[in-house]
Amino acid sequence: MERRRRPTLEMVAALAGVGRGTVSRVINGSDQVSPATREAVKRAIKELGYVPNRAARTLVTRRTDTVALVVSENNQKLFAEPFYAGIVLGVGVALSERGFQFVLATGRSGIEHERLGGYLAGQHVDGVLLLSLHRDDPLPQMLDEAGVPYVYGGRPLGVPEEQVSYVDIDNIGGGRQATQRLIETGHRRIATIAGPQDMVAGVERLQGYREALLAAGMEYDETLVSYGDFTYDSGVAAMRELLDRAPDVDAVFAASDLMGLAALRVLRASGRRVPEDVAVVGYDDSTVAEHAEPPMTSVNQPTELMGREMARLLVDRITGETTEPVRLVLETHLMVRESG
Repeated sequence: MERRRRPTLEMVAALAGVGRGTVSRVINGSDQVSPATREAVKRAIKELGYVPNRAARTLVTRRTDTVALVVSENNQKLFAEPFYAGIVLGVGVALSERGFQFVLATGRSGIEHERLGGYLAGQHVDGVLLLSLHRDDPLPQMLDEAGVPYVYGGRPLGVPEEQVSYVDIDNIGGGRQATQRLIETGHRRIATIAGPQDMVAGVERLQGYREALLAAGMEYDETLVSYGDFTYDSGVAAMRELLDRAPDVDAVFAASDLMGLAALRVLRASGRRVPEDVAVVGYDDSTVAEHAEPPMTSVNQPTELMGREMARLLVDRITGETTEPVRLVLETHLMVRESG
């Protein structure tokens, strides 16, 4: 049997009735092609089963058409927290639409950061999406020194905003919404399980809690503030600490749904009813909140949209469509359920 000849760029051009250069521009995502011509080329590619030679394309474009999504946490936290699933989904969809793929990497220790920095600076990827950064993360400096473009997921702490691109959630507004809900439902001893204070989400959700209390003429009481790291186990410890310090607490705003779920279970174990004795509001509006017992009121943050926008900004930087830093802040809203 005669072996079928592998389709070539020239065969695609002939079938589409265009030049070889036009086919290259379509494959490389150039906007210098009319919609009708682009569709003709795509039809020819599909009909012939043409697969671009990625190695040859990389030599010409000096691009890999690959980006890295780097989560500055350990693997256990990445797969335990529902926040990351929405981000990964949004990133994947947006990159696929632009002809890019991505690799997922994690790292929190110094050794992991050093390894990651070497990989990211080694021309394996065209750009980097940075997620869940802490104040001391060295990766942005490594990328700057290597000339690799990147976009933050979340406003970075300690960095002049005008110098960087990021997509963030309105964490202050979300913290304010959660606390206002508890105030409006008649609660007066409102505690919070805040997130880590070396991350912008932890800092700003606590700020929103404080602002809501002060706006209502209520005192900000440090004894009603405990801290976790967004995980379930940290929420258990924080809720127990709050009950030891303030047994008369009548409401809790938890800065993540996992910490909110932990609060629900600790309260139940202590003999307190939710929401009759203590109301609870979480943050994420994840399936954790939806299936909690009772179902948990929670702040909805558009994580899939956040992932999409992060990917869009980065690809625009890689392709030269934008050169200036871009900053986006996405709105939150409250999903009211039975817990508060």
